Amino acid sequence: MWPYPKIIAHRGGGSLAPENTLEAFQCGFSYGFRAVEFDVMLTKDQIPVVVHDERLGRTVAGSGQICDLLASELVQLDAGSWFGSDFAGAHVPTLSQVLDFCTRGAIWMNIEIKPAAGFEEVTGRIVAEATCDFYQNTNFIQPLFSSFSMDALATAQIFAPHIARGALFDQIPPDWLEQVKKLDAVSVHTNQRTLTVDMAQRVKQAGLGLCCYTVNDPIRARELLAVGVDALFTDNLKIIGADFV
Repeated sequence: MWPYPKIIAHRGGGSLAPENTLEAFQCGFSYGFRAVEFDVMLTKDQIPVVVHDERLGRTVAGSGQICDLLASELVQLDAGSWFGSDFAGAHVPTLSQVLDFCTRGAIWMNIEIKPAAGFEEVTGRIVAEATCDFYQNTNFIQPLFSSFSMDALATAQIFAPHIARGALFDQIPPDWLEQVKKLDAVSVHTNQRTLTVDMAQRVKQAGLGLCCYTVNDPIRARELLAVGVDALFTDNLKIIGADFV
């Protein structure tokens, strides 16, 4: 049912490095993680970059929106100082850079397609195409796409039908199974705070993988695994390590 790793480093390095940077992926790797989750959106010139927020200011220095910047402008901005002075040289990486890093390290990827508002379909297409182009030259295990945007996932399904998809919900909605079937998704991803035992059982009875974010308490991690959750995204890399299961 779930052929992928069970413990996944959230945004590359969890709480130990500035999220979604190459420094974060190196950090996760150094802690033994061979599975990571990260977010991808588009710049003004439609280059897929690895960053979570639509707007600058929280993890990337500046103001305004990612979609209003050229990739060449974005990658020059400081994406590490907010976390600590040791990371002042960190920058927003392109999807291509992260794909290269992860495949060289044999790291499995959950690629969250995270479109800015109004860019759902084009983001799904470009991320799918870029990932397919990269994987033509490698025999490494295929990643998995996930997204809160069903439109982005549906577009990725068209342009990369062979790459598995996971439907991502903050709280699993009443029509979840209909949405999952429409996408031919292999898994449901949800907030661990909203997942009930009954819903976990229903997802598993449907023959789907079940993943939870963001699980930082080892007691809660064991509870979730005990009710059939297949994979956990964690920031707590020191305690909920890659060999936690």
